[in-house]
Parts: sequence; C-alpha cells; structure tokens
Amino acid sequence: MQYSASNPQEFLACLDQDWRKETLIEIRKLIIDQGLKEIIEYKMLAFRDQEKTIFHLNAQKNYVSLYVGDHKKVDPSGALLKGLNMGKGCIRFKNTSDLSQSKIKEFIKETIKISSSGGDVGC
Repeated sequence: MQYSASNPQEFLACLDQDWRKETLIEIRKLIIDQGLKEIIEYKMLAFRDQEKTIFHLNAQKNYVSLYVGDHKKVDPSGALLKGLNMGKGCIRFKNTSDLSQSKIKEFIKETIKISSSGGDVGC
C-alpha cells in the first residue's frame, strides 16, 4: 500500500491500528536501534546509513514487508531467515509471524555490517 506522508511520524499515523502496525513498529525499532536514519522514500519508511538506503519497510494489505535487496547475499544458508516468508527482494511478515522466535534482529545487523563495509546486498 502507498501512504502519502512527508515524514515517518505522518507515515505511522496513516497506518490502521492493527497487527500490521504493531509488527511494523517492532521491526522499525530493531532497525533504528542499529543507528540508521529513518526517512520517507518511495512512499514508505526507509533506513539509511551515511551513504545509502539499506532497508525499506511498509505495511501491505496482508503482511508487512521489509525490503532488503537480495537476502541470499546476507544469509546464503537461510539460517537467519528460517521460518519467514521471503519474496524477491523482501521478507514478508504475516499475522502469524512471531518476531521473538525469529533471527530477524541478527539478519538486520548482518545486512548493515555487509552494506556499511562496502558489500553489495542489492538485487
């Protein structure tokens, strides 16, 4: 879904008060805790270091999407994303996804580490 928001606070205010907003806020906190700057890009939340955008985050109709580029470049064995639903360039979190039982925090850290050291995580 696309939201007409000019800043992250407006974006969050546009979201329905349901599980998608709760999940998005939880993932958002994991990313912000790693020191990335939060902006709006392509009508969704974006998170960047000093040089480039690393993640995008958005609430869709039936899931929350964390856009990461090529997740296989970060987690080739699939161990960090086991049990999560992946698409081309994104990780989908559905109503049944339990973030506390996942290794998404470790995946986020590893993605930032690779990207910040000049590695390519893009599609």
